[in-house]
Order: sequence, then C-alpha cells, then structure tokens
Amino acid sequence: MCSASPNHTSPNDLPARTLKSHTFPVRFPYTGNVSRTPIVPRKPSPLSLRAALLSAALLLSLRTASSAQTVSSSSSSSTPDAPSSQPDQSNPATRPRAAQIEQGGAAVTLESSEPLFEMAAALNACGYDADLDKSAPVRLEVRTELNAALAASEPARESRDALCAYIAAHHLNDSALNVGQYVSLSLYLSPPPELTPNVDETELPPQATQVVNVLPLLRAFAADVELHFLWVHHRPEYEALLARVHDPMTQAILSTNIYLHQPVSSYDGRRFLVLLEPMLSPALTNARIYGTDYIIVMSPDNSPGVPVPIAQIRHIYLHYVVEPMVYSRGTAMERIQPILRGVQDAPLEFFYKSDAPALLTECLIKAIEARMYLVDSPAPEKPKSKERVDTDQYAAQKDLYDRETALARQKLVDLDERQGWVLTGYFYQTLQVMEHNGDGLRDEIAPMIYGMDVERERRHAEEIVFVKEVTPDPLRPSAPPRRIAGMDLAELDLMKGNPVDALDIAEQAMADPKGDHARAQYVIARIDLMQGDPEKAMHGFQQTLALSKDPRTLAWSHIYLGRLYDSMNPPDRDHAVSEYNQALAVRDSLPDTKKAAESGIKKPFALPLRENKPPPTGDDKDFDPTGKSQKDSYKPPAPN
Repeated sequence: MCSASPNHTSPNDLPARTLKSHTFPVRFPYTGNVSRTPIVPRKPSPLSLRAALLSAALLLSLRTASSAQTVSSSSSSSTPDAPSSQPDQSNPATRPRAAQIEQGGAAVTLESSEPLFEMAAALNACGYDADLDKSAPVRLEVRTELNAALAASEPARESRDALCAYIAAHHLNDSALNVGQYVSLSLYLSPPPELTPNVDETELPPQATQVVNVLPLLRAFAADVELHFLWVHHRPEYEALLARVHDPMTQAILSTNIYLHQPVSSYDGRRFLVLLEPMLSPALTNARIYGTDYIIVMSPDNSPGVPVPIAQIRHIYLHYVVEPMVYSRGTAMERIQPILRGVQDAPLEFFYKSDAPALLTECLIKAIEARMYLVDSPAPEKPKSKERVDTDQYAAQKDLYDRETALARQKLVDLDERQGWVLTGYFYQTLQVMEHNGDGLRDEIAPMIYGMDVERERRHAEEIVFVKEVTPDPLRPSAPPRRIAGMDLAELDLMKGNPVDALDIAEQAMADPKGDHARAQYVIARIDLMQGDPEKAMHGFQQTLALSKDPRTLAWSHIYLGRLYDSMNPPDRDHAVSEYNQALAVRDSLPDTKKAAESGIKKPFALPLRENKPPPTGDDKDFDPTGKSQKDSYKPPAPN
C-alpha cells in the first residue's frame, strides 16, 4: 500500500488493507525539488421591483458569507488562510506547485521540498532560532555548515545581510504569522536555482504577496552559500525523518478511513500533503487550505519516537474529509444558526461564534476523535484456548477495558463541550448509531445534520459552564480568542438580526480614517439589501470590491452582484454570469462560495415564490374578530 512507486490513489475512502513496508530511496546527485512519498492509495430601476422579497432571498446565505474575514490560505500557526484561495481545480497551474500532482501521483503524500528548505535555511541564517534545542539534529548541522560558508565568503555575507535586512523590514510580531508568510510563498516556488512562483503574483495568497520581493535576495544568497549542495548532502537525514513518520501517519489515515467507511476511489482533484521541514520550530505547525488542497508543514523534534504529532495530522485530515460533506449541505445551515447563540460566552475565536458550518464541522471532528480514542493500556488479548476459566477472565478484562475506554471518551467529550464545541456530545451519540448500523459517514451525515433538534441543542449549549481557555485548533492556532469589537461586533449584530446597531458600527468605521472601510462597506451594502434598497446595495458591493483585499469578502460581493443582476426586470444575465465567474476567480477556500458561484452560472438566481394563502374556509368567513356578533347572538329577540 505504501510503496516508493508513484502509483497511488486517494485516501478519501479506504477499506482495511495490509500495510506493506516502505523503503525511502536516496539518490545522488539529487536534482529534483520534492521528495514524494505516497501515503495511501486513494482515489434597476427595475431593481426596485420586488425589493423586499429580493432582500430576504439574497441574504439567505448572509451568515455563511458574513464570516468573510477568514483567510483561506493560512498557517496553522495563523488563521487558515480556513482553514485562502479558491483556485480552479480543473487547471493544475493555478495550484501551489507543492500541491500539483505528478502523472500517476497520489493524493495523500508525505514529502520534503527543496524550495521550503532553502527558505527555512535563509530564516535561520537571519536569526530564526525558535526551539533550536528541541529540533532534529539536522537543523544544527545545516546551520553550522551555513556559518562556515558565510565565514569563508565575503559575497555570501553581503547577500545574507541584504536578505536579512529585507526579512527584518517585513517582520511580524506574531512569530507564527511571521514564518507563515515565507512558508506560504515557498509552496508556490519552482526548484532552485530559479525559485520563481508558478502562478502570477496576483494569484498568490495574500500573506505570500507581502514578501514576494524576497525572492531575488534568496536566489543570490542560495547561490553564494551553495544551499543546493547542503540540500543534497543532508538528504539522507530528511529521508530518515520521512521514514519515521511514514508508518504512523499511514496507520492514522487508514484507521480513520476504516472508521468512517471511506471506500477506495480514484484521484478526484484534491490533495492532502504533509511536508516535513526540520529547519523550522517543532512547536509550529503550518496548516493551510488552498482551494481543495490541504497542506501541512511540520517540523520534526529530537525525540526518539515519532518526531511529529500524528494527532494533528489526523485532525487536519478529518477536516479534509469532513468539510466537503458539511459544506455541501448549505441548505441545512440556516436552521442551525440558533446554535451560535449558545456559544457567545465560550472561549472560541470569533470565526466559530459567527459561522455555523465551521462550528458544526469542528464539533463533528472532535466527536470522531473521541469515538476513536483508546486508553494507554493495551487491550486484553483473546485467549487461544476455549477453557471456561480463560474465557471468563478475558471477558472480565475486556469489560473493564471497555468501561475505562468509554469513561475516558466521555471525559474528552465533556471537556470539548466546556471549551465551546457544544455539539460534540450530540455527534458522539449519533456516531454510535453509525457504528451500530455499519454505515459510513457519507451515508449518515445527512440524518445527523437534518435530524438535529436545534432548539434542544441550543438550550444544552446555554447550560454549559465554559472553561477560560480553549485548546487551539491546528488550523488556527495563532489566533487566540479575542474580545469581539469593531466590525466583528457589527457582523455579530447583523447575524442576530440587529441591523441598526450593525449600521452604527459600520458608519463609525467609515468615518474613522484608520477604520476597516472595506468590511464596513460590505456590512452597509448587506444592510441596504435587507432594507429593500437593491440599487444602493449594488453600489455598496461595487465599492467593497474597490476597497477590499479579503478573498471571501470579494467573492461574496461578486455573488451578491450576480444575484442582483439576475433579479432585475428584465434580468441582466450577461453581467450576472460575469460576476459569478469573478467570484470563482477570487481565491476563497470555503466550499459555499464555489457552490454559490457555480450555481449562479448554471442557472439564474431565482427569487422564492411567496406562499399563496388558501381562501378562508366556510367556518371562518363570517367570523367577527371583535366578538360583537357572537355577543349579539345571545341577546333575546326584540319584542314584537
């Protein structure tokens, strides 16, 4: 199953199979940039007409779209940039180079990357020392050889100084975000010595564009210190680290697929890629989502066991598997919105307090992890003999083990809910039904979501006593819970159906020269739509496009404009399709954007029809709401 051959399929759906041993090849001289190790085979004023109905219909997706500030190409050290871009998956050239599939390549791989190595080595040469004492030994070896090369060459020192001056000028206070911007850029680079982006600069993730001008300096530095030679020289250490991670990661992916009953399928255009780079801090996991590609950059530590946290890999892999299933059921998300009222006091990031699909997804993943959790003590082995005493002893030991495991799992669920993942208990119970039925998550997720008693779960959430801090999500670890203020508060007011306060906050932001004018204009445009002024809303969305650089805000502004054009009388279909296509061109990672835009291209946005109330029945036709006629009927007849 795990061979050095490039023939693999996608891991999205796997039955139980026998794991084969894997040998990592070492080739010299090494001329490629990526070592690919397959993990699992897988497979107007017409606009003023119908304004009230239009505003209600167009805002059906308001709550999902209003979580507009998620950056999809993120660093697990930062926000998921989930969680970035929404590249056209039919065109591989728009993807990060690291995520591009070679012919016959696997969708789930464990790799190393020379452009990433050179970028990380440059950061180390410029004073990046984070967790050096905890890193794999190869990091110190490379640094020592770098220092020797610098000491022996004046041109190398000059190129290093120029490089370090640039890095210092673009330093971010958050260490994870600071490193993340260079990691993000390196994923798009061609092999040395070119080190050029494989996409146009305008198509790079936002954080990568902030440091793209480092590339000429990096190329000069890499040539002067002969970084390629260092890469080739230390490939055996990289291969050895890959080998230590390979089997545990494979087992984690396999066990997850077996539990979820994911069948084997051919490659479907999605990637789950784990890159190991020991030149970075072991405490830092950079996880990012580019369109449908999930990429994790991890740094091995110097421990004797598995050098990376496999649990984090499995957690992000669960995002890879679960998110498409959740986001494909957008019609169910509106009814789940009330759950958000129950987590407003939880120590969660605002993203989860304002985005029902994101909260639901994380809760489902937490529940899956709890159902798969095993206590540290080994499970009792079934006796080979059928002696009564042996079978009774085994039954007693197995019962004790099962009760310990169930108790430990329930403790995990309770902790998850106290941290704010309030639907974990619900999904924990429904997953038990899935196990009993023998079905997979793909079959059971619809009844899980549509069968939820939302009001009951909301009341349950409001009764939970939350902890003060929450364990960071690997996809968003550098974004700690923050006080909701400014435009976040305006978004929350809008989500709660309080446009007056939302408008007040947005107008204050517009009046402030340093305010977030793009988000404020986006909020105002949606309020105009809610209040039945589509012409004003259209102008507001156009202003948003001129002000914003956030991919999600841009994409949904285009979608709203497309729906407005579709709703004109007569409809302006050409302009509508153009807006939907522009929404697809904007790099936003969440599936609801792509689905809404593609739906608009496929057919015009249609306003829902008003319900025609049936005519009053004969029983009620003479009903007098004042009650006067009923009272008069009890009066005695007038005397003759």
